[in-house]
Amino acid sequence: MASPSAKPRADQPILLHSKAMDNLAFIRDTMERSSVFTGVPGWGAAAMGVVALGFAAVAEPQTDPAAWLRVWLVAAAVGISIAVGAITLKLKRAPSSEGSLRKFGFGLAPPLAAGALLTGVLANAAQWHLIAGVWLLLYGVGVMTAGAYSVRVVPIMGACFAILGVAAFFTPAAWSNGWLAAGFGALHIVFGTFIARRHGG
Repeated sequence: MASPSAKPRADQPILLHSKAMDNLAFIRDTMERSSVFTGVPGWGAAAMGVVALGFAAVAEPQTDPAAWLRVWLVAAAVGISIAVGAITLKLKRAPSSEGSLRKFGFGLAPPLAAGALLTGVLANAAQWHLIAGVWLLLYGVGVMTAGAYSVRVVPIMGACFAILGVAAFFTPAAWSNGWLAAGFGALHIVFGTFIARRHGG
């Protein structure tokens, strides 16, 4: 009859160790998948902000609304290029973020597409003063929606953009350039720097 104090079989520690390692691997994988937006580069967002401020300075003296819009459309194209390049570089260092980034992109794309469509509609109707508000509001809503798959600071950033967009609708048209600079320039720099420092670049 075996004694109650009999030692465990020799293979039990090995099995427990193996089980523990499997659990740790699962936890690590889960954390990587839940980190979500950390794969999106904060420094890239900050660089987009710097570019936006530069283009805001170019757009400010424009007296022709169409010329003003063209400057900001170029700024948007440059900003998107920076974002794509920065995301590509960061994905090489953190490939586990690819699925999360795809979700973020799908959440952001519809509001951006709506903004592009409304830009054409408003420009055709010569409603130039509404464009800044539409851009900021829809971008903000898109970031808030996509932020459901991200760290907490992202939807907060989106809310700030949306607030600026609403404010732009209730201020003189002459303030439009300033609102865009404050949003796509200053907010991108502030939040991008915060994300980069707190969530890995």
